[in-house]
This record gives sequence, C-alpha cells and structure tokens, in this order.
Amino acid sequence: MTNRVQPRTVVPPDPAWRKRLTIMLLGLLLLWPQLVITEFKPWSLLDVQSLSATGHFLGSFFPPAHDPDFLLLVLQATWQTIAMATAGVSLAIIAAIPMTLLITEQLSVSSLYQRRMHPWSHLLRQIIRWLLVLLRSVPELVWALLFVRITGLGPTAGVLAITLTYCGMLGKVYAEIIDTTNVHVSRTLLVNGSPRLATFLYSILPAAASELLSYTLYRWECAIRGSVVMGFVGAGGLGQRMDESMKMLAGAEVSTMLLVFVLLVAVADAVSQYFRKALA
Repeated sequence: MTNRVQPRTVVPPDPAWRKRLTIMLLGLLLLWPQLVITEFKPWSLLDVQSLSATGHFLGSFFPPAHDPDFLLLVLQATWQTIAMATAGVSLAIIAAIPMTLLITEQLSVSSLYQRRMHPWSHLLRQIIRWLLVLLRSVPELVWALLFVRITGLGPTAGVLAITLTYCGMLGKVYAEIIDTTNVHVSRTLLVNGSPRLATFLYSILPAAASELLSYTLYRWECAIRGSVVMGFVGAGGLGQRMDESMKMLAGAEVSTMLLVFVLLVAVADAVSQYFRKALA
C-alpha cells in the first residue's frame, strides 16, 4: 500500500505587506520624537534604587487596612463620591438638554421653508455651540481647582466641575445623535404644524433613546472615576481621603481605598449594562 503525498499548499504573499510596513515605519518615526520630548525612559524602573523603593512602597499595601472606624470613613467617602458624580451629571443633563434642542438642525423650523437657516437662528446656534466648546475644553480637574478656590474644600467644587465639563460633552454628543436619526418623520411633523418639543418627544426621542441613554451612562461612569481624581485637589470624596493617606505614607489605607475604587467602578459598569439591556 503506497502512501499518497499530499500536495503542499502554497500560501500567496500578502499583497499589502509593503503598505502595512510603510505605515508602521511612519508611525514609529512620528512616535519617536514624542518619546524624546517627554523624556520617556521606562528602563529607569529597573534601576536598583527604583526597584527597592517600589518594593518598600508595595510592601506597605499588605495587609489592607480593615479597622472598623477606617472602613466606615471609607464608606462615607465612597458614598460622597457616588453622590458627587450623580449630582454633577444630573445637573449637566438638565443644562445640556435645552442647548441640544436649540442647536440641533432637525428641529429648525426656519430651514424648512428657506434654502438656508435664518441669520438670527444661525447666530444663536453658533453662540451655543461655542459655549459648549468652551465648557468641554476645560477639563473637570481644572474646573475643580478653580472652584476649590471659590467655594473651599469639599464636594461642591467637584459637583460644579462635573456639571460644566459634562454639559459641554453631553450637549455636543446629544446633538450629533439627534442629527443622525431619521429626518423624514420629524420634518413631516414640523411641516404639519407640530411644536418642536412635541416633535422631539414623539419622533426623535423614541428613535435615539437607546443611544442617548448609553452615552449618558458611559459619562456617569467617567464622572465616578473623575470624582476620585478631583478629590486629590480638595474636591472631597474618596480621592481626598486617598490623597491624605498617601501623604502620610499609609500604604495599607491606600490599598483598601484602591480595592473599594475598583469595586465601585465594577458596580457602576454593572448598573450601566443593566439599563442598556433593559432599554434594548
């Protein structure tokens, strides 16, 4: 019985390998000057002195602090962080919705009967758009630094910082989501005399509700993470407690708060997924 020799499968060369190689080399050429400017030297982490300092620092993390009084303090700070993020996003939504309705082109009545939008309507929309650009251009951490100087230490500065930055973000993205929905139904309602608010509620909102809610929940997750960061500048919450523990070199306390922060983000993600599935 003779063994049949299987024919070898010839794999054709990738026709786009030159293009991919060129793009990769160009990317490296563009990345290298940025690394030089930022003095990126990861090998310094392998220095003996750095390794020793890292070992002592991480060694102080174990075991995590579990004193009942400290855990109660962490629980209060965690709840303050959640409240700060939720209040800031809620106020941002309240401020972003009317601005979204004003700048979206789908609800423009003047553009229905003219080739272009009325000059005053166009000017109003541009002013609001630039206001949204201004609000989201300044990071919430910078807003928090400013408000800490005005209102003092505490979560009030964090709530105001989240409100301003996220109002700009939500207003911009809400308008983009609305403008990408089916324009036929909304224009038909407007032509037949329907008010703009009723047109939004009965034609645009049902079509865009899932995407609007998904983005809003994503921003709420981001606000929770941002609330912790803003705590390092005195805006209250879990971040401020963590900053105090790090200044006192209390590694065990920092370890506990890091674990709580990870759990907090995981819970926020689970809540977001639940609402997304419920609306789908």
